[in-house]
Amino acid sequence: MVTQPRMPCHKLLIKFGRADIVKQFLDSRLTGFYFSVLQEGKVGNGDTLSLISRDLNNVTVADITRLYAREIHDLELLHRAIQVEALRTGWRDYFQQQIEKFKR
Repeated sequence: MVTQPRMPCHKLLIKFGRADIVKQFLDSRLTGFYFSVLQEGKVGNGDTLSLISRDLNNVTVADITRLYAREIHDLELLHRAIQVEALRTGWRDYFQQQIEKFKR
């Protein structure tokens, strides 16, 4: 199960030697993602992945990246994001804080 985006860090800056690489990576919205293993098994080269279900809140990895990197003022998406059970608690807490800031 996909649980969260993989966010770029300072290691990209070191690898590419460009101060703007993290911003460019975030702007691309192609950050990758982390999986959680729901059922142990073997995955091999050439195996396919299939979408079995989608969270009812209709929040994508790209949406989470966008909220984190750019569009924190999308209150409706922030509310949907904190309802995604698969999303790590730290992410949901961060988005809840953004909602609280938005209310002020």
